[in-house]
Amino acid sequence: MTGVRIVHAADIHLDSPLRGLNGFVKEDVAHQLRHASRQALKNLARLTVDEKAAALVLAGDIYDGDWPDYATGRFFAEQMDFLNEHGVRVFMAAGNHDAASVVTKAVRLPDNVTVLDVDKAETVIDEDLGLAVHGQGFATRAVTKNLALAYPDRVHGLVNVGILHTAVSGAEGHDTYAPCTPSDLLKPRYEYFALGHVHQRRVVNDGPWVAAFSGNLQGRHANETGPKGALVVDLDRDEPAVPRFVALDVARWERIEVDASGHGTFDEVLDAVETSLADARVAAQGRPLVARVTVIGTSRAAGALSDRERLVEEVRASGVRSGVTVEKAASHARMPQTGDHVDDRLIEAVLRRAEDLGHGSPLVDRLTAPLKRDFGRVLRKDSPLDLNDPAVLERITAAALHGLVAKLTTGEDR
Repeated sequence: MTGVRIVHAADIHLDSPLRGLNGFVKEDVAHQLRHASRQALKNLARLTVDEKAAALVLAGDIYDGDWPDYATGRFFAEQMDFLNEHGVRVFMAAGNHDAASVVTKAVRLPDNVTVLDVDKAETVIDEDLGLAVHGQGFATRAVTKNLALAYPDRVHGLVNVGILHTAVSGAEGHDTYAPCTPSDLLKPRYEYFALGHVHQRRVVNDGPWVAAFSGNLQGRHANETGPKGALVVDLDRDEPAVPRFVALDVARWERIEVDASGHGTFDEVLDAVETSLADARVAAQGRPLVARVTVIGTSRAAGALSDRERLVEEVRASGVRSGVTVEKAASHARMPQTGDHVDDRLIEAVLRRAEDLGHGSPLVDRLTAPLKRDFGRVLRKDSPLDLNDPAVLERITAAALHGLVAKLTTGEDR
């Protein structure tokens, strides 16, 4: 037998909390999100069986750190038992989050699971499958040595798979653990190198010896967007591997940009936002979707859109109607340079004058003096409108500016 099908996954971060969801997520969605990493792991086990894969290869960070209790390890073991019942072998190597020195608890894993050595690169051969698996896990969290240089050469006559948790050069935004170069991964001449650590799916070497990151199994915050899952890889001796991505995530994160160009009012922009949210919801294929919305472009609605509080509340209301949870909303929209509604010089003069209304402005002090004298005591008592608080004054003047610019540029009231 020369052909072997494997499933490659990494960075499961089992029981890791999803971040950035406080205060605005419905309870049913929050429940799904809290259990997303477990359900994604169940999806992975089921996929491996359904694809009739001979082996599951896990390239590190199965756990997010030391377990809060044994339930995390027990759940993982249950999924490995499921694979064992279906005759699937599992090969895994520790990463920085689940290094030998980090995870202090342990549960017994079934006989189908092989955990690779953390002291040196080793080779595990399964003659029945015609498979040689090479790899080394992390002994400590911060491995700065290039582990790939010590990986053994391929075993001739077998399909060879390497496993490595690494920051391959060019993986910006990730800690440089076990750093190596793409050429380092070519030297052992494995049919496939299964990589972990980088949460964005990426092919590092496309042939003849293929190396790839599967990405993480489940996005956990707004910087881990788009479909997440595993790679189903068909391998044949001395032939380039053929990886195929399968989405396994339970919930999804997206960054949605909405171009305000051509929309002259706040409501028109909001309609465009709602359309984009609905499209993203369809693309998520029934998964709970958490979105970060940014309005861009050039529009006369830019003044109204700069009222952040109003924008966030309106976009979140649009999200409710579209079935999308909106994490954040912001506008980077700009005013047009010219137009026939109002003289741009007037807008520029208003904005320049607004610079005089900052913290410690004599003009603001003069305007608020009568209010402080007549109403200050009342406003300070159990009220957020303390006129002696610079932050309160700044918020009031900013709101007034937004309203004035919106009225001048679009004719609409805030």
